[in-house]
Order: sequence, then structure tokens, then C-alpha cells
Amino acid sequence: MAPYGVYDIAANQGWVNVGIDADTAEFAVESIRRWWQRLGKERYPKARTLTITADCGGSNGARVRLWKRELQRFADETGLGVTVAHLPPGTSKWNRIEHRLFAYISQNWRGKPLVSHHVIIQLIGATTTNTGLTVTCDIDQSLYPKGVKVSDAEMATLNIQRHTFQGDWNYTISPTQQGPP
Repeated sequence: MAPYGVYDIAANQGWVNVGIDADTAEFAVESIRRWWQRLGKERYPKARTLTITADCGGSNGARVRLWKRELQRFADETGLGVTVAHLPPGTSKWNRIEHRLFAYISQNWRGKPLVSHHVIIQLIGATTTNTGLTVTCDIDQSLYPKGVKVSDAEMATLNIQRHTFQGDWNYTISPTQQGPP
């Protein structure tokens, strides 16, 4: 099981995509895509950009080429510019998703046997807080191969602008052509 979450700070709502395969960069971006298709584009119909805070390692790490290539595909599909701000190594504990989403999911399923994907989906989706957090959860039955390589030539095609401050960790990926509104 591989959970990937999106925490919408403005709406105090979480989205968790539970994968049955590997936690890869392709899976991470597919999770963001599913959030956008099912919740985000309706909630933010005038959005032109999406800002993502992410850890510096793992499937959405600052050095992961596949993450950037898949974000470019997402940007091209949606027409959204995607700004990514990676937290420095060792500081993921300050990522809001940890405190405002996953901490409550962990509390909600504490002591309960996680015997099936169905039970996991139900427990995650039933997570709420007194401050109004709600969580939507779905299962992703797609397969995501490990070890996908992204060539230098592919990287050169990305429409990525590194920010002045810590450009390896902070960047914007813009659509290569104007996609859907």
C-alpha cells in the first residue's frame, strides 16, 4: 500500500490516493492529477497556477527527474503552471500535510486492524476534525514501474524556471503550450 496525500490548506480538505503498487514519481503526480480532476478544478475554476510544497526526497524529491517530467505532462494537460517549493532535507516534519492531514488519519485508524484496502479507504475517508477537516480517499489500482529513467534530452524539453532563491528546490513548470483552461 502506498498512500499519497494532497492537503488543500484553503479548504481544510485532504485527498488521499491509496496505491496498490510502488510509490513512484508517476504515482505521486497521478495522485495530484486525480485530486485536480475530482476536487480541485471545481473548487478553483479560475486557477491558473498550482503551488505544491513537497519533501526534498522520496517520490516527489527535488532531484527526481521523473517527478519533473510528470509535472510537465500535468501542466500541459491542465494548462496550469505548477510551482513547487521543496522543504530542505530533514525538515519534512514542518510540512503542513503531516500535521493537518496524516496525523489525524493515524489517530483515526489507531488500534484498528488494516486488513484490506477497503478498510483502509473507509478509515481514511472517515477522518474529520473539530476544526472542519474532511478527507476524500480513493484507491488507485494502476501499476507504476520502478526505475523509469528520464534522459537529458527529455529534461531539456521541460518548461521549467528555477527560482532565484534555491532554484534546485523552488521552481515553476509552465505548460509548453496553452492547454485547457
